[in-house]
Amino acid sequence: MISHLDEQIGRILAELDRAGLAGNTLVIFSADNGLAVGCHGLLGKMSMYDHSVRVPLVLRLPSQEGARPGTRRGALCYLYDLFPTVCDLAGIPIPDTVGGRTLRPLLRRAGTRVRDTVFAHYRDVQRMARTRRWKLIHYPLIDKTQLFDLDRDPDEMEDLAGRPESGARLEELRGRLVGWQREVGDRQGG
Repeated sequence: MISHLDEQIGRILAELDRAGLAGNTLVIFSADNGLAVGCHGLLGKMSMYDHSVRVPLVLRLPSQEGARPGTRRGALCYLYDLFPTVCDLAGIPIPDTVGGRTLRPLLRRAGTRVRDTVFAHYRDVQRMARTRRWKLIHYPLIDKTQLFDLDRDPDEMEDLAGRPESGARLEELRGRLVGWQREVGDRQGG
């Protein structure tokens, strides 16, 4: 399926090149959350582990944006950041009611951040706060918390939440999560 998808995207990009439109066309590729397919003993996509919450986001920018092909950014963002990004790239004012943030600054310069933390939830059973390096997952119905160092443990296999040396990091991320929950009106335990 991936090879087929690659081929079809390639056809679209080749047609933009052939028609002389590639230089001023933004192409965005993304997808829905992924299935666990056995990771962490799970099958669905109802978890806060990266195999389920991270989604692909690939942009082919208009030539005037200056990013070289193959450039990668490890920045944190939401898919709802795409709307203000498209507005910004098209020179259209971003409506005040939009909650997302334009990704344009990080498209132009490595090391730029749009967000320090992203948050997610699944119904009343899971809450997540994730920074570039750390992830906290809280299960409010059973009052369990997990903490992962994504630099050292990208597969999220070693829960650090119960370790004394993790106390400060755990409290910092809990604070961020609770702050986000207040901001969005989420009353499910933090």
